[in-house]
Amino acid sequence: MRICNKNLRLQDVTIMYFTALAALMVILVASYQAPTNAIELSSLKSNPSHPPPPLPMPFRVPLDPRGNLQLAWNISYADQEVYMELRVAELKHGVVLGMSDQGELTNADLVVLWDSGANSYFGDAWSDSEGHVSLDSQQDYELMEAKHKPDGFYLLFKRPFSTCDPRDYLIEEGTVHIIYGILDKPLASLEQLNLSRIHTGVQRVLMLRPDTPSPTLPPDVQTLDVVAPNVIIPNQETTYWCFIQKLPENMPKNHIVMYESVITPGNEAIVHHIEVFECSPDVSDVPEYSGSCDDNMKPGKLNFCRHVLAAWAMGAEAFYYPPDAGLPMGGPGSSRFLRLEVHYHNPLLISGRPDSSGIRLHYSPSLRRYDAGIMELGLVYTPIMAIPPKQHTFYLSGYCTSKCTQTALPPGGIYIFASQLHTHLAGRGVRTVLVRGGKELEVVQEDQHFSSHYQTIRVLRKMANVLPGDVLITKCTYNTEDRSKPAVGGFGIMEEMCVNYIHYYPRTKLELCKSHVDPGYLQKYFNFINRFHGNDQCVCGEVGVTEQYSQLQWDAFTTEVLDSLYNTAPISMHCNQSNARLFPGEWDKQPVPVVTSILEKTRHTSRGGALSTSRPLTPPI
Repeated sequence: MRICNKNLRLQDVTIMYFTALAALMVILVASYQAPTNAIELSSLKSNPSHPPPPLPMPFRVPLDPRGNLQLAWNISYADQEVYMELRVAELKHGVVLGMSDQGELTNADLVVLWDSGANSYFGDAWSDSEGHVSLDSQQDYELMEAKHKPDGFYLLFKRPFSTCDPRDYLIEEGTVHIIYGILDKPLASLEQLNLSRIHTGVQRVLMLRPDTPSPTLPPDVQTLDVVAPNVIIPNQETTYWCFIQKLPENMPKNHIVMYESVITPGNEAIVHHIEVFECSPDVSDVPEYSGSCDDNMKPGKLNFCRHVLAAWAMGAEAFYYPPDAGLPMGGPGSSRFLRLEVHYHNPLLISGRPDSSGIRLHYSPSLRRYDAGIMELGLVYTPIMAIPPKQHTFYLSGYCTSKCTQTALPPGGIYIFASQLHTHLAGRGVRTVLVRGGKELEVVQEDQHFSSHYQTIRVLRKMANVLPGDVLITKCTYNTEDRSKPAVGGFGIMEEMCVNYIHYYPRTKLELCKSHVDPGYLQKYFNFINRFHGNDQCVCGEVGVTEQYSQLQWDAFTTEVLDSLYNTAPISMHCNQSNARLFPGEWDKQPVPVVTSILEKTRHTSRGGALSTSRPLTPPI
């Protein structure tokens, strides 16, 4: 449309211009004073539409190392909603809470409370690839209450698991990376906020929890605290502290029926995660030790204490065994030695803080019907398996084959009720699937936002019945964009693992069901790639596998061929008994299990998602 024509007078044009300018100023002032879609807190306080009823908040976790921010939450599976309560001990000019795939500040789903200098606002927001924050046109966080209490400022709000907004995070089972930030000055508009310019941090939680009641403990239950006494937390960001504890002399067989964390008061924001390992029964004596797990002078026998007994991470609840099963402790054929490992996360470098945290085991001499067991699935700890450098996404799969389950499992099979996923620093996702007759039957456990910094035992949504002849495939996702050399498999933190420690019953002699690519076919790969790149001086077979990987010229072709090799070449199976010996049979050069039907990708938000209490019902065997 043309604005001007020969019939318009200059006076008319002038009036139209100033009218448009005035309208624009009104729009700008209005948008400055009241951000579109945001909630002004004063109006919420003065005109509450529906005062919220008191809500129990059974799950809570400190967000920052000082405990200034604390998040508590509850879940409504009926409405597919999460209720969140954020406590800010000392509120300045606002706070940011959000979720992202791996805890990034970019492309994050946010809820923001901010002070404009005149008013305070609450709104659903998002950050772009540079960390700039904008108010979301679709407001999916519903503010229910905002009020001061003696111990701080409280925000109560809720949002659906899934909002159908492409900018919003999908809340599902597994690890949720919570990001937080503190605003120390007013914002004239939310668009002035860039997350990279404020104090921020990240915390990890298992947000979706079961809504089943905790089982009742037997009347004769006893407790054993596995704690490292009188540790002075080192004033460094990350410390792994190891402590050896002996079980009572001649302790008879008992069943562990529950365990929970024991955290020294005041250290809730520093004690990050805890694990208890049982030492090998073949090691007759393990020397006393209390010190850094990374100390070169630690006793070498600590390396024989790797059998996971219990695992806890910040925010996790007590772990209950199914009513018909318990984890054996004590008695003939067991070890008297336990290794406690406590991870301290101390980014503020607080010094002189004493700690005696650990895990409390609840055990009963009244033995249950079944012994529970722990089995390792996935990849063998070997440099034969590797992830190329500079990869945004690379997959490795470990197999528990039908031949192994047919050989080692009882006729009724086993029931998996919990698992602990495990990788090192490059891991981004872990998925174990049950395959029967070539068809994927069900996902046993999955976490596609996995972090090596947050590993705990997780109860399954439902127990998985693994029968003789079934296949279990554990697939890990890795990111090595920050690596210039391949990440090979191994025990070191810069090496990689792909493991699922499954908790099951009844206990069998099968303790390890893992695989790796056949070494002979890997050597053929090295020879082929070196010839392809014109390297006639290949030292294949003359040096170790790690060195051969590091000498390769890594490009898209080298990576694609390696990926193809891992998916098609024969595998070597480790179908190991509890004495570390293979079950009788031929286990080398085994074919990769064939999967003819794959489960569609599902989002698990059903009632009773993975986590820290087990189901009260136990299927018969």
